[in-house]
Amino acid sequence: MATDSTNLSWYDPENVPPADDMKFGIVVAEWNAEVTDALLDGAYKTLIKSGAVPENILVRRVPGSFELTLGAQFMAEYTDVDAIICLGCVIQGETKHFDYICDSVTRGITELNLNYNMPVVFGVLTTLDQQQAIDRAGGKHGNKGDEAAITAIKMIALHWELEDPDGEQYYLN
Repeated sequence: MATDSTNLSWYDPENVPPADDMKFGIVVAEWNAEVTDALLDGAYKTLIKSGAVPENILVRRVPGSFELTLGAQFMAEYTDVDAIICLGCVIQGETKHFDYICDSVTRGITELNLNYNMPVVFGVLTTLDQQQAIDRAGGKHGNKGDEAAITAIKMIALHWELEDPDGEQYYLN
């Protein structure tokens, strides 16, 4: 595997817009909690490190990854967040259940981005086994939660910049 010794979550903090005025929703799947709690920890800490204030981070849990899309839709409809981060983990088993869940969640999150005109970030691990999930939830390959938080910040900044081209320039790259 090409990523055996690579931290996939590395980013240059100088290239991340300030998050102090941004509001974030995080929807976390309860299923595979060992992994999803680690993803949440990474996302939350990265948002704070980037300037987000705790009062502007709304966290809600849903039973599993399949429910992430409806949880994110509720958050888009009933809150004033600027972006939603969806965190989950689907580990391949012996049946086609893995394929159906991964496909549904991917399509659902894509549709939410387009239907609500706001960033809805895909922070869902789709791995072959538990060890791969652990490696990507704070293990040797970094934390997908960190990546999802940085993506949310950059996408909010891009949205704001394009929405008001004469306003402040947020997006650095």
